[in-house]
Amino acid sequence: MLTLPTRDNRLEAYRLVGTPLTRRAPRVPLTRTAFAAAHVVSDPLRGRSPWDTRPAIDWKATLAFRQRLWDQGLGLAEAMDTAQRGMGVDWPTARELIERTMAAARAHPMAPRVACGAGTDHKTLAETASADSVRAAYEEQMEAIEAAGGQVIVMATRALPAMGAGPDAYRAVYRHLIDGAREPVILHWLGEMFDPALKGYWGFDDVTAASDFVLDLIAENPAKVDGIKISLLDRAHEEAFRARLPDGVRLYTGDDFNYADLIAGDGVRYSHALLGIFAAIAPAACQALEALAEGDMAAYHRIFAPTVPLSREIFRAPTRYYKAGIVFLAWLNGDQPHFIMPAGLQSSRDIVHYSEVFRLADAAGLLSRPGLAEARMRVLLALHGIE
Repeated sequence: MLTLPTRDNRLEAYRLVGTPLTRRAPRVPLTRTAFAAAHVVSDPLRGRSPWDTRPAIDWKATLAFRQRLWDQGLGLAEAMDTAQRGMGVDWPTARELIERTMAAARAHPMAPRVACGAGTDHKTLAETASADSVRAAYEEQMEAIEAAGGQVIVMATRALPAMGAGPDAYRAVYRHLIDGAREPVILHWLGEMFDPALKGYWGFDDVTAASDFVLDLIAENPAKVDGIKISLLDRAHEEAFRARLPDGVRLYTGDDFNYADLIAGDGVRYSHALLGIFAAIAPAACQALEALAEGDMAAYHRIFAPTVPLSREIFRAPTRYYKAGIVFLAWLNGDQPHFIMPAGLQSSRDIVHYSEVFRLADAAGLLSRPGLAEARMRVLLALHGIE
């Protein structure tokens, strides 16, 4: 029995009620491409001055977490915002992460699919104050990803909004990157709720105008665009956008609020997945997608339904701090020995939030080792003065 705080400033007794889902591979090939965006595990014993220096990474635990995702049939979106790009993890660390991950993927028996984030974060905003300098910065990271054997995800850059770039600058940069990539790329439209510095991306404040621009950009060379990940947390927009995509170009949902319905689709069109929440709910994601592939929609919705409130809590505003909830669950489930994040980001959420995540993860069957989860939650509560 635990004593958990509530949002109305009470303390209440809580007893675990969930039945943990088994971590396993899917029985059948999945009918949706599913990438889980994974976090990195810190090494708190080697970290020094965590706000001002490169993060110290526990490579063994970081790669072991990826192995567990692959073992459950999921692909991996590497070195993305879930891995704290721009929020504690720099490009040299991300590059090493990509190289280590690609080596591990080549050795994995399931030959997992891995796509890796390319950005401009190794350059300062002063160094990327023109379209040409932004393009060159992207190319440097894309070349490193391709050399490691990864597929490129062209992440949104803070540099273009910072210079007040208009659509012509976006077209000049993205046209060059898409056309020059070795293999088809995945574009990434990350909304300002995930990163306020991305407001007005694509050169438009109006989402309809921005959508028209991106669709025209893709239509100019659809053979070099695998798909686009949209993270705007707007189901209606995503459904309308994917209906306009050229044949063969995927919509990868990044909507951590509405993924279950978007992946299921409307009977004609559906979304694939590139989601941070899938790293936290991997057993449910694997088994729900398995049910979808088997045509069992009742099981699909039954498995996914309790994960949606959990995801909405983890991604609640300020949404950019969602990484803390992902790492919290990894700690509760024994996937890492501590709850310490690069740049100390575990402090970005409060104990009431973590208590609600605990309740909802239990209800969704996602506390894989209930005894360990309860013991670790008790430690966190004690640190907050709750005995």
